[in-house]
Amino acid sequence: MRLRLQTLMVHLRFARLMICVLILGSGLAAGQAPHARAATKVFIVSWTPTRLVNGSPCLFQVRPGEELKSLTGSWLGHTFSFDPDTSRTSWTALAGIGLDTKPGIYFLELQGEKAQAQPFHLRQAVRIGHAIYRSIALQVPGEFTAPPPEIVKRIEEESDFKKKIFETISPARLWSGSFTAPVGTATTDRFGTQRKFNGVLKSVHQGLDFHARTGTPVAAANSGKVIVARGLFGEGNCVMIDHGEGLITIYMHLSEFKVHEGDTVTRGQIVALSGGTGRATGPHLHMGVRWQGVYVDPASLFRLKLPGA
Repeated sequence: MRLRLQTLMVHLRFARLMICVLILGSGLAAGQAPHARAATKVFIVSWTPTRLVNGSPCLFQVRPGEELKSLTGSWLGHTFSFDPDTSRTSWTALAGIGLDTKPGIYFLELQGEKAQAQPFHLRQAVRIGHAIYRSIALQVPGEFTAPPPEIVKRIEEESDFKKKIFETISPARLWSGSFTAPVGTATTDRFGTQRKFNGVLKSVHQGLDFHARTGTPVAAANSGKVIVARGLFGEGNCVMIDHGEGLITIYMHLSEFKVHEGDTVTRGQIVALSGGTGRATGPHLHMGVRWQGVYVDPASLFRLKLPGA
């Protein structure tokens, strides 16, 4: 009888050991660092869209399973903050993937503080695929592809101006709810298109073009602050809206402004009228979306269901 009890105890200890090994092994397979093993049972990390590609915006969502005081993420060389919902059971952050990002596995590093002031770290593997973008040829006046020295000077000055603008965006989230298209018309050119001006590859189209006759009302895609409302060489009359947390929407080739720099706007508010100013082949609206220095596909952003009103 005693021998049977001893044998049973050995089997129980072995079973407990195997369960522990399985739990730790499952955490490592999901991409967690060894010191984050205790968090693998409660933290749920997901993202939308489920298939990420270069040029895509994405929404990360973290369900921690316990109360948090703060949460930040590091990914693809960017650092960003997560915001909680009203119940603080779900934390979200909007991020983006540059066009030149290669396919592969990239680790999202999550750091934060628990309610008891305990720091934690979680590592999540995120796969990025490859998107194929087309190429088109355009004919524009020579002044836009080989500008004279005085125009080159203006372009350089405006480049410095835009660099400073992009460095002074609001750290707090200003947007709320999903982003919407600035006009209700069809698109004429997609994001990511290689653009050859007069036979020479000059740029990659880092926005979305809409068919828009001169004078078409242009609406803000979401709430934010107007940081640019002025004429620029390539962009023409241009409005830029800071939506906070590194996100900016840009509206180009406008014919008339309806807002001023420093104005606060809401989603759907008319900010300008469309036109054909700047480097444009004709009247249309170009919209760009920039997140922490990289441009992402506006059409993909419109499809994301984002938290808020």
